[in-house]
Amino acid sequence: MKKRLLLHICCGPCSITTLKTLLGQDYEITGLFYNPNIHPLMEYVKRRDGCLQVAEKLGIKVIVKDGEYKPQEWFRDMAFRENNRCFHCYARRLERTAQIAKKGNFDFFSTTLLYSKYQKHEEITALGHDLASAKTKFLYHDFREGWQEGIETSKEWEIYRQQYCGCLYSENERYQKELGK
Repeated sequence: MKKRLLLHICCGPCSITTLKTLLGQDYEITGLFYNPNIHPLMEYVKRRDGCLQVAEKLGIKVIVKDGEYKPQEWFRDMAFRENNRCFHCYARRLERTAQIAKKGNFDFFSTTLLYSKYQKHEEITALGHDLASAKTKFLYHDFREGWQEGIETSKEWEIYRQQYCGCLYSENERYQKELGK
């Protein structure tokens, strides 16, 4: 019997090799698109649609939490936490993933954030293990090994590829780098 895994998905490109890796193992995978950090709304929609395109190609179901897309709440939560915003953003998304995984009787939960070489793997991993229970464990895997393949496949499949992490802060940092500031 396959082990049930709830996989938090941040976007289409990050999910490609993550899903391919997990599908090659003994998991029944359900995706979860819950990302209240993504700004602006049209960016959120593009990433959600990219996630759904990949899910369709690879044959997995995805739970989409559009009703929980409330960026105003995310901004309030991040106020005065800009220097540690990534931790709080990871925590919010992983807490919701763990909650849904436990309620849905999944054996494991994980996240495609572990695909990106730009994310803080130690923080994500520690949070995941802290949120795990005896019933629903956190599955760690270093999905960065599929980084280049994910980029190439997302281009081949014409999946929307974002240029920043997702939040307003990361968007501003991206443009500041481009301007040389």
